[in-house]
Amino acid sequence: MDAVDKKILNILQARFPVVPEPFDAVGAELGISGDEVLERVKRLKDSGVIRRIGAVFDSRKLGYASTLCAARVPENQVRSFVEVVNGYPGVTHNYRRSHEYNIWFTFIAPNPDVLEKALAEIRQRTGITDVISMPAERTFKINATFEL
Repeated sequence: MDAVDKKILNILQARFPVVPEPFDAVGAELGISGDEVLERVKRLKDSGVIRRIGAVFDSRKLGYASTLCAARVPENQVRSFVEVVNGYPGVTHNYRRSHEYNIWFTFIAPNPDVLEKALAEIRQRTGITDVISMPAERTFKINATFEL
C-alpha cells in the first residue's frame, strides 16, 4: 500500500463523494484518473484491506429494531450455530468472545416482532436457548475512522 492508496482510504472512509461518478471525484482530488482509483480500490478489496463500501443508516429513524445478542454455545456447536445465525439477512456481524457467552452478534429487523420471531427461530433451529437480546437503550455515535 502506497501513499496514494492511503489517501484514497482516508477519503472513502470519512467523506465518500455522493455523486454520479464518485471514483472520478476522488481521482480529481488526488490528481489521478477515476479508473486508477477504481483499480486501486479493487486491489485493496481483493487483498482484504477493504471489506465493504456502503452507507451507514440510522436504523431507528428508518423504523427498524436492532439488538446485540449474546449466546452461550457449547464448543462443539459453535460452527453450526454461527452458520444458522449468518443465514439471516438481518445479522450484520458476529464475533467470538472469551466468556461464558461466547458468540455475540448484532441483528436488525423491520420491527421488534420480526426481530423476536427470528431470534426464536434461531433458538429452535440450533437448540441453543441461552441467547440474550440486549437492545440499545441509548445510542452513542462513535466515529471510527483511521487516518492513514
